[in-house]
Amino acid sequence: MDIRTHLRIDYRLCGRPKAVHKDYSQVEMDTTSEMKVDGHGLVHGGFIFGLADHAAMIAVNHPNVVLGAAQVKFLKPVKAGETVLATARVTETGGKKRVVAVEVNRGDDTVFEGTFTCFVLPAHVLETR
Repeated sequence: MDIRTHLRIDYRLCGRPKAVHKDYSQVEMDTTSEMKVDGHGLVHGGFIFGLADHAAMIAVNHPNVVLGAAQVKFLKPVKAGETVLATARVTETGGKKRVVAVEVNRGDDTVFEGTFTCFVLPAHVLETR
């Protein structure tokens, strides 16, 4: 897997890459007790969003990719201790813009869907200021 972006991301928090191809990625995350928000074990949605975002960035796979917008749906809850898999596909390319469809599944259940609008910049976002 030749990953060219988000090289220092913490896989425990945003998932570990399982597959990377042109315009495609799969990222898997084992949820932990540190991610839960209550006594029922509900995982905070921010961790699921982070997993989906990580998968979108790797599907684009450019060192200067950034997220510009996201339209998401949380479909089912995730409980600490469960494993979730994000699958991301670039569905649209135009200039510096990339649109990425992401689905997160827990086994056969889809728990999250989103469309991420990403941009490939000529330089790192913090270098352009």
